[in-house]
Amino acid sequence: MPAEWEPHAATWLSWPHKEDSWPGKFGAIPEVFAHIARLLCASETVHINVADEEMESRVRSLLRRRGVDLGRIRLHRIPTNDAWCRDYGPTFLVRDRGRQRELAAVDWRFNSWGNKYPPYDLDDRVPSRIAEILGIPCFHPGIVMEGGSIDVSGTGMLLTTESCLLNPNRNPHLSKEEIEEYLRAYLGVDLILWLGEGIAGDDTDGHVDDLARFVDPETIVTVHEEDPADENYKALADNLKRLEAMRDCRGRPFRTVRLPMPPPRYEQEQRLPCSYANFYVANTVVLVPAFDCPADAAALEILAPLFPGRRVVGIDCRDLVWGLGTLHCVTQQQPISHLP
Repeated sequence: MPAEWEPHAATWLSWPHKEDSWPGKFGAIPEVFAHIARLLCASETVHINVADEEMESRVRSLLRRRGVDLGRIRLHRIPTNDAWCRDYGPTFLVRDRGRQRELAAVDWRFNSWGNKYPPYDLDDRVPSRIAEILGIPCFHPGIVMEGGSIDVSGTGMLLTTESCLLNPNRNPHLSKEEIEEYLRAYLGVDLILWLGEGIAGDDTDGHVDDLARFVDPETIVTVHEEDPADENYKALADNLKRLEAMRDCRGRPFRTVRLPMPPPRYEQEQRLPCSYANFYVANTVVLVPAFDCPADAAALEILAPLFPGRRVVGIDCRDLVWGLGTLHCVTQQQPISHLP
């Protein structure tokens, strides 16, 4: 599995349509997706899953009105239950042989984060449908795994969390060691790096893409809470301690860079999982969640020098996060299928 900052052929999205995912705010969500698509189109092709001809026409019309380059958009009639393409979409793999590159997909089982939001049968079929469209091999490990629960360096290392991957609502029949073997076998990684708990409000049981991310093989950014009274303080302090004790494949410590946490946000008395770690790295741009607070500027200032040659852009996610996810959760990168 390549690192996210390696060259992309495309980004995949699934168009939002499930109003219950954003109760009372769904009307704003298609506009957010159009904004995401417009920024990504300047970087790479954008594939969008739509349910049928009517949705395709509606999406195309909105994108056109919002100035999106439709020449960089590909719409596919792949029905979905929800819009979180990161978690149920394919994990793409590459294998380089000489000057040739082979592309493949992994189709993990998807059970809606522990059967929280059925039905999810359409989402579970998406990876195989995408692999069929692309004409690439598709592997089926037969275990539950979500894209947001893992992050890789592209050099044999993987970050994940105990709270998610070891949760009995995913693969209760597997031990930690057995899960590690699946990750090694299907993602081509050697070293599994375990964090502990996720952030408050995260209904995925602690996805790592809200906590810590590789930005290069030697550097990991991680969210950090400075307020001891905040409910995230203890878990994030523990994760930082773990990161500082970790060593890479050569036995060297990582460079750790701290990202601030935005002030707590609530909707209908529910804490929302706001995190600057949920950014998405495209070919020429890095999309970063923003929440209309002073910490936004600090997060952008920290991330910008970590991605030289890319424009680091904040996107207002105050409405999107009411769905309990933001930018990384709705995107899935497809690596290039040829060597540069």
